[in-house]
Amino acid sequence: MKKVVFHHFGKPADILNAENAETLTPGPDEVLIKVLASPINPSDIMFVQNLYGIRPHLPSGAGFEGVGIVEAVGTNAKIAVGTRVSFTGIGAWSEYIVTNHRTLIPVPDAMNDETAAQLFVNPFTAVAMVEDSGVKEGEWLMITACTSALGKMVIQICKMRGIKTIGTVRRNDHNDELKALGVDEIINTAEENLPKRVQHITNYEGVRAVLECVGGDTASEAVKCMGRGAIMLIYGVLSLQDPKINIGLMIFRELTLKGFWLTDWMRRVDGSTRQKVSQEVITLLSTGQVKMPIEAIYSLDEIKAAVTHADAHGRWGKVLLKP
Repeated sequence: MKKVVFHHFGKPADILNAENAETLTPGPDEVLIKVLASPINPSDIMFVQNLYGIRPHLPSGAGFEGVGIVEAVGTNAKIAVGTRVSFTGIGAWSEYIVTNHRTLIPVPDAMNDETAAQLFVNPFTAVAMVEDSGVKEGEWLMITACTSALGKMVIQICKMRGIKTIGTVRRNDHNDELKALGVDEIINTAEENLPKRVQHITNYEGVRAVLECVGGDTASEAVKCMGRGAIMLIYGVLSLQDPKINIGLMIFRELTLKGFWLTDWMRRVDGSTRQKVSQEVITLLSTGQVKMPIEAIYSLDEIKAAVTHADAHGRWGKVLLKP
């Protein structure tokens, strides 16, 4: 079989290659999946650079999620051969992958492969963070770098729940699309003073929550936008820079800054919560209530071009790999 592999850390376009490898046999708790499609997410890019919470064991496969067909099952796996599933596991950018049967979510016929390939990382993170934020109908939630696939998903979820949203951008290329998805206010941080604009929008009350993925100056300024008792959920650091936090604001506004990592969230919540979020995600995607646009599709042999495209500024949709 063919799979994308890296033998040392570095810039993905420099070190990733499609190589031939032996197809593995699943263990008792595992399944063998023929991969149909897999997305390129920011977490994948960070993993290849050894900047993610999970450390690669070299040489390593890449890609954390996808959709595929179950081709073989271990003795303990309770799923039928031939089932189309969304899966998670290291090495999704491959023709075949072996992963634990507990990571699988059967995919309804109404959901196409391109959507099902993205079922886990972004949708689960979006729904879980909106839940964890505690923001209620009529209150304000701010999303930094809101043109990302996850940001667009959060906007749509909030719109359905009656939560008002402020999205930050650095260019105005996709503002019309963001407004069509339901964002209430857009702030260009390259042109406007973020805290002043937020205070004006919210009647000087500030936002109830911030979903933050940029770090650096953007995160520093976003803290100033938070109202009394507000929470910031930090799920990324695209700038690779730490913010400078005003401790006085944290004390006197009783602010909470909290990291969010889907892997840990899945471990700490109970089974009923995971099931509830899973069903909500499947419903939102299979009914088309939440859209997940695709910008480009590449083969495994085109991995260098694919990761370059996925990491480019101004992208409006997800980049997928199809073996």
